[in-house]
Amino acid sequence: MNIIINNTSGVPIYEQIYTQLKNEIISGALKEDEPLPSIRGLAKGLRISVITTKRAYEELERSGYIYTLTGKGSFVAKRNTELIREEYLKKIENHLERISELARAVNIGKSELIDMLNALEED
Repeated sequence: MNIIINNTSGVPIYEQIYTQLKNEIISGALKEDEPLPSIRGLAKGLRISVITTKRAYEELERSGYIYTLTGKGSFVAKRNTELIREEYLKKIENHLERISELARAVNIGKSELIDMLNALEED
């Protein structure tokens, strides 16, 4: 697991940790029941506040990506396929909104967009 913090991105550090760990879990790089680094250990390794790391872990737990056992640490939760599907649906909707905006800007209609999608699927 390799978390990279970008101090100039404008994205809060806890959110960067949350997003990177979530992506590792969704992709399967982090397996079910795999232990995560301790909050203190991760904070020390990243040279950030324990509070920041704790917030990222709390968000991951609240979202159902990890679970915590008192005295034992945090672990990757069972992959909830519905949760993962919902994440991807949100991403697809965001991309489709952007595609729709671009298409309207150059007068491309729905049928042309469907043709483009069908052509992509054939490749």
